[in-house]
Amino acid sequence: MSPSSADPESSTPPGGAAPPSRPSSSSPGAPETAAARSAFSGAEAASRSAFPAAEAASRSAFPAAEAAAARSAFPAAEPAAVGSAPPGAPETATAGGASPRAPGGWLDRLVAAWPRVDPVLFAAYAGACVLYAAVAFYGAMHQQTGGMWSAPLDDVFIHFDYARATARGYPFEWSEGNGFSSGNTSLSYPFVLALGYLIGFRGLLLMQWAAIVACASTLGFLFVGARLLDPIGRWAKYLLPPVALSIGALDWSLFSGMENAFHLGVWALATLAALAVVRVVDVPHVPHVPRAPLEPLEPGGARERAAAPPGRIARLGWVAGLAGALLYVTRPESVVCVAVLSVYAAIAVGRAHGARAAIATLLRTSVPGAVACVTQAVANRVLTGEWAASGAIAKLALNNPYMTSEEKWNTYEFLATYVVARNTNHHFSDALPWGWLVPALALVPLASRRTRGIAAMLWIQVVGWLALVAMNGQVRWQNERYTMPAVAWLLVLAAMGLALLVARAAWTAPDRGYRAASRDRAASRDRAATGLWVARVAVALALAALFWVHQLPRMRDQIWFFGRASRNIRDQHLVAGKVLAQLDVRRVLVGDAGALLYASDRPGLDLIGLGGYHDLPFARAGVHGLGASLELIERIPPEDRPDALAIYPGWWGELPAIFGKRLLGVPVVGNVICGGAEKVIYRADWSPLAHGEPPASLRADEQVLDELDVADLVSEREHGYAFPRPQAGFVSFSVLPDPRGSGHDRFDAGRVIPGGRSETARLRAPRNGPGRLVVRTASPRPAVVRATADGRELGQLTLRGSGGWTEASVALPEGLPETFTLTLTPIEGEWVDHHVWVLERAARPEARPLAGP
Repeated sequence: MSPSSADPESSTPPGGAAPPSRPSSSSPGAPETAAARSAFSGAEAASRSAFPAAEAASRSAFPAAEAAAARSAFPAAEPAAVGSAPPGAPETATAGGASPRAPGGWLDRLVAAWPRVDPVLFAAYAGACVLYAAVAFYGAMHQQTGGMWSAPLDDVFIHFDYARATARGYPFEWSEGNGFSSGNTSLSYPFVLALGYLIGFRGLLLMQWAAIVACASTLGFLFVGARLLDPIGRWAKYLLPPVALSIGALDWSLFSGMENAFHLGVWALATLAALAVVRVVDVPHVPHVPRAPLEPLEPGGARERAAAPPGRIARLGWVAGLAGALLYVTRPESVVCVAVLSVYAAIAVGRAHGARAAIATLLRTSVPGAVACVTQAVANRVLTGEWAASGAIAKLALNNPYMTSEEKWNTYEFLATYVVARNTNHHFSDALPWGWLVPALALVPLASRRTRGIAAMLWIQVVGWLALVAMNGQVRWQNERYTMPAVAWLLVLAAMGLALLVARAAWTAPDRGYRAASRDRAASRDRAATGLWVARVAVALALAALFWVHQLPRMRDQIWFFGRASRNIRDQHLVAGKVLAQLDVRRVLVGDAGALLYASDRPGLDLIGLGGYHDLPFARAGVHGLGASLELIERIPPEDRPDALAIYPGWWGELPAIFGKRLLGVPVVGNVICGGAEKVIYRADWSPLAHGEPPASLRADEQVLDELDVADLVSEREHGYAFPRPQAGFVSFSVLPDPRGSGHDRFDAGRVIPGGRSETARLRAPRNGPGRLVVRTASPRPAVVRATADGRELGQLTLRGSGGWTEASVALPEGLPETFTLTLTPIEGEWVDHHVWVLERAARPEARPLAGP
């Protein structure tokens, strides 16, 4: 091939010096000897790959992946020999630029046609792998459910609830009419499911649509993951589908109907967009602007302008940013991925265009995701009163008001250790230490210059994701599905490591001085390289065999578990939902917020708080305690309160005994996933709830000026109430006879205040002369509580021990400011503060003259 017709990069070695030309044997003055030609041919033959498909091993589907290490943020994507002919590829032209030679045999013709055949073949192969895995899991489901569609998790039906409401015109609502809910962690997935609902996948067939989405998303993930392996060789990507689908727990989550598979598909889209930014500044492949691989770019030079038009970089940056925003709204933990991909693209641009262009790219790729995050927080605040989403409030230990900082840190350490140990010691293998083969193989790409950058990018996401989900107290639930995105990326790395082990020329750069080597020396070197390659292949095969031998039992367990869990959800949750529909309930109170509502198609109230009800903070109340949740139900108009309970009795203490009358139970046999052996349906009785009642000790000439309902989070927020924390202020509730003698019971929740610790609140002071401060408690033991107003001593509240409601009061003097800070401190014993009232003298009616004649 003549220098004029060669690829620009193939004309210079990594050091930048031009190699000696290879003149034709017929050229005048050709110095090439027969021995040299023989040595060259031997070295060339030895460099051919064992895999014929590797004719393009040094060329990436993303040209960016071949950039030199000195110009990439992560020196991942550099080929073993930039611009050189791939091992095993036939010469396509003579030295003088003559026409290409005709392929000599079927192998040469296959190599020549491979770039056209490869994409179609890989798509069919990857699709077959996904379909095979899907059939294994869905087949197990149908075998155990008698051909009926179901799901292995109740939370799948939470997505279905949001999707159905969206399709009916109530986006972002869990239960139609309940108002905006921040409880669905994935904002985008319900819209994808809603599309299926609209086109006819209704009822349980929506799970069929979820299966289609899962398979398509998984296939998209494999396509983009395959491109990450291209620096090793075209053949390398064929290792990815079987490796990526080899962990039973990952497959379980992908086909479960949760958003895991869709999230990986969106991640693939965001990764593709970020790599497109890298590709556009990958200058070694810009024609007619030659540059040595390590030659720095001159800012504003002709090569830079040709390689990366600023307008195109900007457009691709915004596209990557929008893809990152979509990734964030699919799973909020993806903030880690958005950050890593943004930095990856920005550094690549910075290498080519300088710091200013890098900062601009960083902003374009990250700002849309940041805007999505802020928009979600503002919407939550405006529509629910909370900045955080309900899921974060309910699941993160950071939001627990009773735990100390040390307890929160210890919990985090435990969960961070758990997410690693549970996967490596359980999901990856049936015995120690074989599960550690996966992360060991995943470390291999960091050792190779051609894959180091991509590997670093993936590893940072793996570690960052696990570090983030370890904050979630529910990470141990649901077959560890929260960790599965990190497992998927780890398997991409493991496939990359396996490919590097079997690649023939993965670790050494070509020897530019081979023409001068003697035949014996070249042969010796080739034999050593071949022996090392054979050893690596043997190690790779042994590791793959060991892994599969110890993963196969886990895979079988997960397939069975998938089917049995789906049957459990059908037998209990879906059946109970159908019963609720037959009972024609108005609204149902649930602890499991998914299949019961979906199957019954009735409005609901989620006691855990993920579903939401208008702006009442049920998620935060669920963290504080059951009494706080009941206080919020007390605020709901009686005609809109649930008239049925469908709960596990063991989850909710005295709730069903006090507020429900048992109707029937729905059992489950062979339970592996449901929260209890029996789901019980009760008729609700909320008669003990009475919001806004005055104290029993109210005198005829008094009226209520202000009321603090302790443990009612809305009332506490309105009054700036603060209880002593941590490890104090626990919520408890009592239902006791009405002290007015009405013959009915009265509910009230309160907080336990230990002796010597104080609670505070902002209250209004009487305007019509002196008033009274009245408190209510229920305690079998006496207590004495000191009361102060803005530090001014008001007196002591003496509370006698009693089996019922007890009230005590102190006088409020004149001269208090319009609002004052009340501080209550038990000085003898502890007490449970249920209620505080400020009373003032009732205004006397004005005297009116008698009517005249």
